[in-house]
Amino acid sequence: MIPLSIIIVSFNTKEVIKKCLLSIKANFDKYPINFEIIVVDNDSHDGTVEFLLDLEKKQKNLHIFLNKANLGFGKANNIGLKKSKGKYILYLNSDVIITDIDFRDLIRVMEMENNIGALTVKVVLSNGEIDPASHRGFPTLWNSLTYFSGLERLFFYVPLLNKIFGGYHLVNLNLNNIHQVDVITGAFLLSKKEILDKIGGFDEDYFAYGEDIEMAFQIKKLGYKIIYYPLWKVLHLKSVSGLKKKGNEVVRKRTSAHFFDSMKIFYNKHYSQNHWWLINKLVFLAIDYKKNQ
Repeated sequence: MIPLSIIIVSFNTKEVIKKCLLSIKANFDKYPINFEIIVVDNDSHDGTVEFLLDLEKKQKNLHIFLNKANLGFGKANNIGLKKSKGKYILYLNSDVIITDIDFRDLIRVMEMENNIGALTVKVVLSNGEIDPASHRGFPTLWNSLTYFSGLERLFFYVPLLNKIFGGYHLVNLNLNNIHQVDVITGAFLLSKKEILDKIGGFDEDYFAYGEDIEMAFQIKKLGYKIIYYPLWKVLHLKSVSGLKKKGNEVVRKRTSAHFFDSMKIFYNKHYSQNHWWLINKLVFLAIDYKKNQ
């Protein structure tokens, strides 16, 4: 068993994954550690596959696995998890650039506290702001209501009130300090393989989006903490894929549908049984309204 496996899912992001892999090489040249990279491609048709296979011949710790169809984010990551040999697993998006991280420090933190189930660093967007998906509370009915109604934004800078109305993005917490959160993004999620094996990796009911929330829920259900550790940071390009991808309206709409469908899946799994049927009906109507806007 080696210390670290990095799992990346690729899908038509050839130029971006080049940057991602180059950044990994440069980072580990600076902070040496024994690691492997596992890339699972979801049937790309933009030259990604050819690039990856050529690079695999030159890089001994790079392992490429090709799917014959787009199986979704969670299922592809689970293929990578089964192939991995690391004690620790880093789920990394293909559009994330690792600029300066000593993974020996991250592993040391997780070794020191056995009750840490997952950890992320400060995930920063191209505009310099934190990726809001990397620092979240669970999407309870209240947290979702205050977020989508704009109350979180309204009371963002108001002490005490931002804790009450800003629970979805935990806006009352200092982003410069280490602390616990409920949910971190699957774009940079470090965990132990033994924990991930216990929960079965990502829940494959989610095709894209929501699987990181589900994973966080399952990790915390086992009694582990999830840590936001901003002493190191990464750059998340984000706009090159998914909801913000430009140039392909069909792909964007399909991705948006997956995004809102994931909300229904999570709510159904964990909250619907705690609320009256009429409340559940209103929740699904609200999600459909947002989906069709």
